[in-house]
Amino acid sequence: MALFKSGNPALKEKVFTGLERVTDPENAMTIQGTVNKTFFLLLSVFIPALYTWNLYNTTLDFSKVAPYFFIGFIGAFIVGIVIAFNKKLASYLAFVYAVLEGLALGGLSAIMESSYPGIVVQALMLTFGILAVLLFIYKLEIIKVTENFKLIVASATGGIALFYLISFGLSFFGIHVPLINDNSIGGIIFSIFVVIVAAMNLVVDFDFIEQGAANQVPKYMEWYSAFGIMVTLVWLYIEILRLLSKTRSR
Repeated sequence: MALFKSGNPALKEKVFTGLERVTDPENAMTIQGTVNKTFFLLLSVFIPALYTWNLYNTTLDFSKVAPYFFIGFIGAFIVGIVIAFNKKLASYLAFVYAVLEGLALGGLSAIMESSYPGIVVQALMLTFGILAVLLFIYKLEIIKVTENFKLIVASATGGIALFYLISFGLSFFGIHVPLINDNSIGGIIFSIFVVIVAAMNLVVDFDFIEQGAANQVPKYMEWYSAFGIMVTLVWLYIEILRLLSKTRSR
C-alpha cells in the first residue's frame, strides 16, 4: 500500500501503513462518510463551547469557567494522544475529544471576546472561510500536493511545535520567548506564518483523506480522519485568535 505524508500529527505518513485493504465497499472509508463525521464533530464542539461561553458571559468570572477550561484542554490532549496511538478507538473517542475541546474553546473564546469585542466572530469567519477556499482550491488542483509540498508542511509544523514546546518549558523558569505572544511587528509576522502553515495542513489533510478512500482502508478511519481535521481546525482557530488579538492590542 502507498505511503502518505501529512503535517498534521494525527494524519501522518505511517497512519495507513499495515492497514488491510477492505474489499466490501460498505466497510471501507469514504470521503462522504468522513465529511459527515467531521460535521458531527464540529457540532460536538459547538454545543459545549456555547455552554462555557454563556457561563463566562453570565458571571464574568474566570474561576467559574476555569475547571471546564483546564479539564477540556488537558483532557482533549490526553484523548488525542490515545487516539493517535490506537486508531480504532477514534470511533468511540473522537466525540469525547470534540466535547472536551468545546468546553475549553468556549471559555477561551469568551475571555478573548471580553477583551476584544467581535474577535470571535472574525476568527470563526476566517477559519471556516479558509477551510472553504482551500477545499475549493484543492478540488480545482490549483495547489499540487506533491511529496515536496508535504515535506515542507510537515517540517514547518514540526518546527513550530518544537518552538512552542521550548517556550512552554522555559516559561517555568520565568524566561519569556519572543514572537509567540508579542504584538510587535515580528510577533505579528510570526503569527501570520503559523496561520499559513496551519492552513496548508488542511490541504495535506484533504489529500490524506482522498488517498485513504481511494485505497479502501477500514471504515473506522473515517472517524480518525475526521478527528485529524478537527485537530487542524482547532489549531487554526486558536492561531487566528492569537493573530487578531495581537493586531487589536497595538
